[in-house]
Amino acid sequence: MKIINGGVTAAKGFQAAGLRAGVKPGKTNKDMAMIVSECDAVCAGTFTRNKVKAAPVKWDMQIVESQDKARAIVANSGVANACTGQKGMENAKATAQKAADHFGVTAEQVLVASTGVIGAQLPMDVILHGVDMLASTLSDTEEAGHEAAEAILTTDTRKKEIAVTFEIGGTIVTMGGMCKGSGMIHPNMGTMLGFVTTDVAITKEMLVKALKADVEDTYNMVSVDGDTSTNDTVLVLANGMAENAVIDQEGEAFDTFVKALHTVNEHLAKCIAGDGEGCTKLFEVQAKHAATKEDAKLLSKSVVTSSLTKAAVFGKDANWGRILCAMGYSGADFDPELVDIVLKSSAGELAIVKDGVATDYSEEIATEILSQNPVIAIVDAHAGEEEATAWGCDLTYDYVSINADYRS
Repeated sequence: MKIINGGVTAAKGFQAAGLRAGVKPGKTNKDMAMIVSECDAVCAGTFTRNKVKAAPVKWDMQIVESQDKARAIVANSGVANACTGQKGMENAKATAQKAADHFGVTAEQVLVASTGVIGAQLPMDVILHGVDMLASTLSDTEEAGHEAAEAILTTDTRKKEIAVTFEIGGTIVTMGGMCKGSGMIHPNMGTMLGFVTTDVAITKEMLVKALKADVEDTYNMVSVDGDTSTNDTVLVLANGMAENAVIDQEGEAFDTFVKALHTVNEHLAKCIAGDGEGCTKLFEVQAKHAATKEDAKLLSKSVVTSSLTKAAVFGKDANWGRILCAMGYSGADFDPELVDIVLKSSAGELAIVKDGVATDYSEEIATEILSQNPVIAIVDAHAGEEEATAWGCDLTYDYVSINADYRS
């Protein structure tokens, strides 16, 4: 597998566009994006587990459950189309229908996504005109993919993309992805939109199987602030234009596909965590030697979501008691008197806890390690053989500032 330049236009048969339609007056950012496959593409998706679901999430859930294939994705930033009642659903469908008219397909073959302020209705005159503009500017160039990735950002500070090539049964295939996410991010996905495109030929059943399993170890292991959003959406389109032998069962080809999907999803998940609102560094927590996989996930998530630990990472303070405390209330089964904790970064590696008590470590070296980006905490429970990794970021003064002024 090889990482290459690009994003959602890297695979054969995919075009994209991103531009400013004017969703929120007075802004200058790009705010609408479109991804289109030249032919029908097998589709799969995963969505927020928040009971309060935005209209586009409800629309997409219906499509991925009832349709085997889709043709396009339309996304907007600025307005989330969440908590908008029946009107919100009508607007989601109208957006899909407008795009469908351009490509000679049904509305049920167009997926939609929104991100931004909750509670506001979409400015449909702007959205529908934006769809027209996007359809007329579609391109399969790398730059078009970049522009689409920029158009879905909200409080993000940078676009998030990746593309890879790999081989299946002697055929070179490609996969690309883009996402957005910076705040309201918590395990079980967050205010994130993720779109993956591939020219691999694969059945709906196997694509769904691959995505649902991988989300558990990637996007669902990310937390910025402990808030789970109303709009979380990850969509995968596979159009089969690489013409590999169709992946219709488990085996070597499926395993190769899963590995590539994991590479793309893990990269995007880490990009989200590392661009958390106001953050200065990515914070990775590796739980080792847990009794069960579930325990490993509980331990890593608990530490990475601890506000006290996140604040200590920001302050470059090796306050290991906060880490051990977060492990203790995680719900995982372990013996605190067997726990080891190690801090690691580009500045080195330092054992700060051995068998549940502090080592004779240097605070100066610990501070230097915590001054780098990323910072990794390794928590070893010595209770079994399972492990898991979670990603988050430090908690800074700027996080409060950004969210205090978000609507204005």
